[in-house]
Amino acid sequence: MKKFSLFLILLSFMLVLAACGSNDSADDTSGSGGESENKTYKVGIDTTYPPFEFEEGGEYTGIDIDIINAIAESQGFEIEFNPMDFSGIIPALQAGQLDVAIAGMSITDDRKKVVDFSDPYFDAGLSLVVAKDNTDITSLEDLNGKTVAVKSGTTGSKFAMDNESKYGYTVAQFEDSPSMFQEVSNGNADVLLEDYPVIAYAIAQSGLELKTVGDRLTGDQYGIAVLKGENADLLEKINTGLKELRDSGEYDEILNKYISE
Repeated sequence: MKKFSLFLILLSFMLVLAACGSNDSADDTSGSGGESENKTYKVGIDTTYPPFEFEEGGEYTGIDIDIINAIAESQGFEIEFNPMDFSGIIPALQAGQLDVAIAGMSITDDRKKVVDFSDPYFDAGLSLVVAKDNTDITSLEDLNGKTVAVKSGTTGSKFAMDNESKYGYTVAQFEDSPSMFQEVSNGNADVLLEDYPVIAYAIAQSGLELKTVGDRLTGDQYGIAVLKGENADLLEKINTGLKELRDSGEYDEILNKYISE
């Protein structure tokens, strides 16, 4: 009788262990799958950069916003937008405050030292921009003694700083595009450097008293960035999503929504 009772006790104990192990396994599987499907990434953006990123009616919108939303949907992850000054985006990636950056960011060798870029998603290029009634400036050679306005942390800023002594101008740095535009419009600066699609959109939409002059100075391409060497799986998903957008025609629909050639 004692042996039978001991057998029942041992059998009950084994059944409890088996049940716990089964539940743990199910929970682990569920948790792993849920985490994969519902992973949320923090995305750095600069909302002073239409038509790529801006705020309208309390919502973030623009080319970059639509592209990263479409990629997230197709690749099964969530995103949380973190707006900030452009110059702070890469430092935020390095500090672990962001997972992704999409902000009309040109792919450059210097940036490649600290971030990994996706495949290019837009062909841009810097333009000289002057007041509408300015007839004195048409090229870099006309900038001797002039003041050139740029946005901090951008390729326009780097280009201006790299060529300052060559062309004899003075560089004025600004934290956002509207301030830079205003500085040239009101005559406090002679010219600004900005990516062509951005300034073309701003002039058309806002009626700025500005105009582009001369040829594009560079042939920049925009990319989506993650911290270098830290997020290969996410970068692969981004590139896969970009390809799907292009193949499906959704990419062209997004561009046509904001930019008409």
